[in-house]
Amino acid sequence: MTDQLEACRQAIGSLDARAMSEAMQRWDTLTKPRGSLGRLESLACQVAGITGLPRPRLAERIVFICAGDHGVVAEGVSAYPSAVTPQMVYNFVRGGAAINVLARQASARVIVTDMGVAADFPPLPGLVQQKLRRGTQNFAREPAMTLQEARTSVERGIALTDAHVKTAQTWVVTGDMGIGNTTASSAIVAAMTGAAVETVTGRGTGVTDSVLLRKTVVIREALDRHRPNPHDSLDVLSKVGGFEIGGLAGIILGAARHRCPVILDGLIATAAALLAVGLAPAVRDFLIAGHRSVEPGHTVALQALGLEPVLSLDMRLGEGTGGVLALTLVEAACRLLDEMATFEEAGVATDKTV
Repeated sequence: MTDQLEACRQAIGSLDARAMSEAMQRWDTLTKPRGSLGRLESLACQVAGITGLPRPRLAERIVFICAGDHGVVAEGVSAYPSAVTPQMVYNFVRGGAAINVLARQASARVIVTDMGVAADFPPLPGLVQQKLRRGTQNFAREPAMTLQEARTSVERGIALTDAHVKTAQTWVVTGDMGIGNTTASSAIVAAMTGAAVETVTGRGTGVTDSVLLRKTVVIREALDRHRPNPHDSLDVLSKVGGFEIGGLAGIILGAARHRCPVILDGLIATAAALLAVGLAPAVRDFLIAGHRSVEPGHTVALQALGLEPVLSLDMRLGEGTGGVLALTLVEAACRLLDEMATFEEAGVATDKTV
């Protein structure tokens, strides 16, 4: 591994037990029955452990959208052509996509990064240029990228967090754009978890039964051909991944190093999380699953990571949409922990009469 990636891995710590204990103790002093706010209480305690702040108050919210194209689209695995990827990037930077609407509601900043779109962009406000190449290779025929490109994509994701997040002060939401990336992500989930390809492969952009069958066959044959090592995240990424997925894995690693909570979106973001946890197991404690996608591979990936999603809304859009919706709830949990009055402050009796 290169120095940048290794330094990041080594700098990722564990949850702050003292902050979590103080947060749990405070919950029990607030004007409510003990445990009555359910998972909101445990979520706020997790954020306390991540940030090291018993009453976490994070000032910034960022949605990182990484974009990239996939050579495997040539195999007929998507309902849309690769030309849609750059079109959607323009939509993001103009503020017209679903994620832009939801980010405005949550007062979150959207940072769009070209990690490997198969088109060139002029300088655009809100677009970060980190292109490795104009799309990956067709992994049905050859590895998606070189091992060095896999490392570089992760390191560029780490660099994004170094440039934009504030330690223990930034909510990080992971988003994606890339036609064909559910195929790559399903392959990653199958490779990393050992699950059968049929159980992790879904309809993505809404493909027909025949295309779904083709997609499944392409993934199975690629895994048989390349035999990615499930204990080596970079090997998996290089053989069947995508540049934007590597970028997201780096963002997750970098956010954990900066002690910022990471709210995952759907299948693509969670496939990236599998890679990140493979590189640095301590990252697992910094993850919050925003929602459960209808993509079957997402449930498999969540189970492998031991994550319970905040929401389940039958979504499969990507872009970070499920993550930013969950952000509002997780942030609400932290505000309750911080702003509610204690029994003593409110003058409310705590003695039970029955």
